[in-house]
Amino acid sequence: MLRNKPQPKRRWLELAPGDPVIVIAGKDKGKQGEVLRTLPDEHKIVVKGVNLLKRHTKAGQRRGGVQVAQGGIVDFEAPLDYSNVMLVCPHCGRPTRTKHTVLESGARVIECRHCGEPYERVRKTEAQ
Repeated sequence: MLRNKPQPKRRWLELAPGDPVIVIAGKDKGKQGEVLRTLPDEHKIVVKGVNLLKRHTKAGQRRGGVQVAQGGIVDFEAPLDYSNVMLVCPHCGRPTRTKHTVLESGARVIECRHCGEPYERVRKTEAQ
């Protein structure tokens, strides 16, 4: 195994779990959902309710750390490529490219290309 081979530069994804996105290419084109998780090493994201696939499991099998007592067909969301989705702006409601800006306070944010509003992520807190 070569150790001096240059490793590909890991790309930081602008999307985070909870962000609203719309699919712009593929079999689920036009569907909207929220990001469940990101896989930056593979340049992919998982979107809720999009790219549903079926997995056939045997009874008593372990799948992803979860014991499946009953066998059958399980639906799951497969990862999508990051380039096939666009962020939906919460202010204007349109799918948008993002622009990196620095606010007067020194904070770096992304903003909508259409309306110019900075995108603020809503952090979900657990209901107690």
